[in-house]
Amino acid sequence: MPVTSGDIDAVCELINDLCGICLDASKSYLIESRLGQIVEKHGCSSYADLVQKVRRGVDPSLKNQVVDAITTNETLFFRDSYLFEALRYKALPELIDSKEKSAFPTRLRLWSAACSTGQEPYSLAMTLAEMIPDVHRWDIQILGTDISDAVIAKASRGYYATHEIERGVSPERLKRFFVADGNGWRIRDEIRSMCSFQRQNLLEPLGMSARFDMVFCRNVAIYFTRDVRRDLFQRIAGTMVPQGYLFVGAQEFLADIGPNFAPQNHCRGTFYRPNMQKIPVYV
Repeated sequence: MPVTSGDIDAVCELINDLCGICLDASKSYLIESRLGQIVEKHGCSSYADLVQKVRRGVDPSLKNQVVDAITTNETLFFRDSYLFEALRYKALPELIDSKEKSAFPTRLRLWSAACSTGQEPYSLAMTLAEMIPDVHRWDIQILGTDISDAVIAKASRGYYATHEIERGVSPERLKRFFVADGNGWRIRDEIRSMCSFQRQNLLEPLGMSARFDMVFCRNVAIYFTRDVRRDLFQRIAGTMVPQGYLFVGAQEFLADIGPNFAPQNHCRGTFYRPNMQKIPVYV
């Protein structure tokens, strides 16, 4: 079914309302390729008709189907190796050293926002296991969140097909951290136990009870408007400890958000420490 200009306007407004992704007429091919089957499946007369059904709540699952179709779930283990180098050789050693004199020297809290099918949280857990010899004695919680119920369910299972493993997992890590299971591989329990997953729409109040030592919010805010992006990272900073580390995507730069979002560059990777200066909390 072809997409009309009226369809495009209605769909773009809906997608922006649901998940903050900013589309325009140049993305008509994306709308048609990703939503076409949903339009046909639900007997919609047009894409605008689909929008109306979502807004009226005719089928409670329809909103999730649209979000799942539009959102990009492209990810892989240890994505952007230079970021993990900055994490391994700079941020994590500093964080671990700073914990030694704290009230909770073996407690770490990490958040992977927009984690998709879980490769990033599990990559973080594997990195910690490699760096901390007695990691099983530490109190480590890595929270993975995403707007899609489907990808959160997959992440929670910790099961990956061979082609997913081949994208980023070395033979050494495969042997140490995975168990063969049928035609794929399952994350070992000692790694899975560090990670938990839940649904989170980043446009909504974050409502986090924990204060995170590190937050990873990569390659999602690039689809937001400038105002939404600024508000999001200010709220994320409000979930972090005073000395916390914030990692964003390789093409994302936060200096325009405020002076406290000054980048720190290490090992070709970049991170931010927005709470080194006090800012308002917008959680």
